Amino acid sequence: MEETPIPEEGVFLDSTLRPDRWDDYIGQKTIKDNLHILLTAAQERKTVPEHILFYGPPGLGKTTLAHLIAKEMNTQMKVTSGPAIEKVGDLASVLTNLSPGDILFIDEIHRLNKAIEEVLYPAMESGKLDIIIGKGPSARTIQLDLPPFTLIAATTRIALLSSPLRSRFSGGVFRLEFYSHDEIEEIVRRSAKILGITLSKKAAEEIAKRSRFTPRTANYFLKRVRDYAQVHKKELDHAAVHEALEMLGVDHKGLTQSDRTILETIIQKYNGGPVGLNTIAASLSEEQATIEEFNEPYLIQMGLIERTPRGRTATTDAYSHLGMNPPEEQNKLL
Repeated sequence: MEETPIPEEGVFLDSTLRPDRWDDYIGQKTIKDNLHILLTAAQERKTVPEHILFYGPPGLGKTTLAHLIAKEMNTQMKVTSGPAIEKVGDLASVLTNLSPGDILFIDEIHRLNKAIEEVLYPAMESGKLDIIIGKGPSARTIQLDLPPFTLIAATTRIALLSSPLRSRFSGGVFRLEFYSHDEIEEIVRRSAKILGITLSKKAAEEIAKRSRFTPRTANYFLKRVRDYAQVHKKELDHAAVHEALEMLGVDHKGLTQSDRTILETIIQKYNGGPVGLNTIAASLSEEQATIEEFNEPYLIQMGLIERTPRGRTATTDAYSHLGMNPPEEQNKLL
């Protein structure tokens, strides 16, 4: 396995692998086309782009798109997150330190305090920041003028955003979709080239097949199989990838041990369902949100569980994947 020196910033591999040109950003064509129109029009009018919201499962490229927009507009981007903005003063500090044309990126914006949301509305609509000083009868309001800026926000749970906040993203609300197998394979090949890894076609296909249609997962697997091949002094071929991912507990469908445990719990403890999500979480001593946000979307996409009004049900494909026989009621439906 030949390996070339990693760039100096390679300590932060996620940043190193992040594309810094639109041509290097693979997938999400519809979103890229819409953003191209939005940004080109703003540049021609010499104005800042309108506010933009990205949403979708983690690891699909929301932060990367924000960085690309900043590069396209040749401007600075200030980065923060919903949980980091604990009080109005924190938001005021961030907004008043922006320069004209800057981009403010707020990750996990659904975790913003509702009181802070109220302050954000006029800042987004009219570039005004209203701050209340003091309490009781002596309280007074100071209005500050903000420089023109673009707010780009990202969230994994858009349902938790209030309707007034969503409506203020006049530049567009974009949902990032899962990637195709070919797109993930192309991303793996690009990342391997950046890291100086010689990767066979079958090895790239195997990584892509198990990557849950998610670039972040694909890059994580690529780094881990590189480590495995390096430590065991092996060529990074299909066999080495298979061994490394099996060691990580990732099977040929991309299911982790926690995914399989969820399926086994539904099938063995609750006769295949239906069973409520809270009951599954309690059985596994796992957070309900973790199952709902991390495991369940992929299991549903792969057709291994169904979400019904009465709870979650394992499909015949789930039984087959685990090497089990479905109950007679489901056999009759085959």
